[in-house]
Amino acid sequence: MRTTHILLLCVLAAALLHTALANNGTGPDECCFKFYPRRLKKSIFATYHMTDHRCSKTGAILVTKKGRHICGDPNSSWVESVMKSLDEES
Repeated sequence: MRTTHILLLCVLAAALLHTALANNGTGPDECCFKFYPRRLKKSIFATYHMTDHRCSKTGAILVTKKGRHICGDPNSSWVESVMKSLDEES
């Protein structure tokens, strides 16, 4: 009976360890779960990039000149305007 318990604990420990090691962070680096609700000036942004296709929501990550990352809805008019302006500059 005692060896059965030890064997069961070892199997459980191996399963937990496998689960922890399998979650090694190979997913996307940045995803947007909420979009910034207010309109911001185009002049504060330096660049932007789109979220990875593996993210649940498609978003535009707008990077300010101070290095802050802001998630914007790429379908909203102000985000489209910012992205267009940044594309024209480069």
